[in-house]
Amino acid sequence: MIAPPGLSGVVVADTEIGDVRGDEGFYHYRQYPAIELARSSSFEEVWHLFAHGHLPDEPELAAFGRKVATMRPIPDEVGGIVASAALLGAPRTELSALRTALSAVGAAAGARPLWDATDEQALGDALRAAAVTPTLLAAMYRLRNGDDPVPPREDLPVAANWLYMLTGHEPAPHYARAVEQYLIATIDHGFNASTFTARVIASTGADVYAAICGAIGAFSGPLHGGAPDRALDSLDEIAAHGNAAGWARQQVAERKRIMGFGHAVYRTTDPRSELLRGIAVELGGPLVDRALEAERAVTDVLAQAHPDRPRYANVEFYAGVVMESCGIPRSMFTPTFAVSRVVGWCANILEQSKSRKIIRPAARYVGTPPRR
Repeated sequence: MIAPPGLSGVVVADTEIGDVRGDEGFYHYRQYPAIELARSSSFEEVWHLFAHGHLPDEPELAAFGRKVATMRPIPDEVGGIVASAALLGAPRTELSALRTALSAVGAAAGARPLWDATDEQALGDALRAAAVTPTLLAAMYRLRNGDDPVPPREDLPVAANWLYMLTGHEPAPHYARAVEQYLIATIDHGFNASTFTARVIASTGADVYAAICGAIGAFSGPLHGGAPDRALDSLDEIAAHGNAAGWARQQVAERKRIMGFGHAVYRTTDPRSELLRGIAVELGGPLVDRALEAERAVTDVLAQAHPDRPRYANVEFYAGVVMESCGIPRSMFTPTFAVSRVVGWCANILEQSKSRKIIRPAARYVGTPPRR
C-alpha cells in the first residue's frame, strides 16, 4: 500500500508535545490550548513547558529564564565564521547563513550525537541552540547591512531582546508583547515539513544541531516558513493594482497561489490568524486597514472560485502585518518565525531521540524495469 501524496493524514509517530485539529480550527501545546497560552503566558513559560513538560512556578521560571539568558552569546571561537556567513549570498538568505553558523556553534560547544548523549546533555544542547539562534540571526542581519552586532541582554525577555538586537533600541512594551504573542503561537504546529525533517535526522542519532539545520532547510521553502514576507508582498501588489477583488480574480484566473491564504490542515479559520488579526487591530495603522480590506475581498473571491473548500487567511497573512508594524525588517520575517519554531523543533528532536529506531520508509519504483 502506498501512502497518499505528501503523507497527508498518515500517522508516523506518537507524541506528547501537541496536536493540530484541523477540522476544529484548534491546536494545543501538551495539554494547554496554544492560543490561550499566547494570550496569557510569557515566551519563557511556554519554552519551559516544551523543555520540561510542565508550566513553571515562579522560582522555576526565574531559574529557567536566567539559565537560557546566559546561553545567548555567540561563542568567541565562531565569531569569524558568523561574520563570514553573514556576508555570503543576497538579502533574504539569512536562514542559509544560520545553518552554517549553527553548525559552527554546535562544533564549538562539543555537541554529542543523540545516540551517545545523556538526557541532560541532549537537553543542554537543545536549550543552547534555541537560545543562541536569535543572537546569530540578529548579528548576521546587522553585519550584512554594515552595522555592528548588538550583544544580547540577559535582563530582557526573549521577544524584547530579539527586537533590541535587531534595532539596537529597547522596544516599546506593546511591540515586544505583540511579537512575544506571535512567537508563542508559532512554536509548534504538528508534524509539519520542518518538524518531521528534524525528527528524521534525530532518529539517526545525529546531534541536536544537525537536526535543527535540516529543519531550517525545510523551513526556508516558500510553501513553509518562507511565506510571511511573500504574503505582505501580495498586499503591496493589491495596493498597486487598486482593487483587491480584481487582483484576486486575476490570480485565480492565472492559477497562481495567493500567499497567506489556505492551509494544508485547517478546514476552517486558522486560529493563529485570528489571534494575530486581533493584535494587528490593536496596533492599528494604514497597513492594518489595508490588510483587513484585502482579507475580506480575497476570501470572498476564493470562496466563489472554490465553493467546496473555502480558503481563509492563514498565520502568514497577519504575521507579516504584525511584524512590519513592530519594526521588523521584511527580510527578517521568516527568521523571526524560526526564533520561535526552533524551540518546537528541539522538543521534537529530544522526544524522537528516545525511540532509538531510525525512520526509514520505503518507496515504490515506477521507472524502467531493471535487467535481470
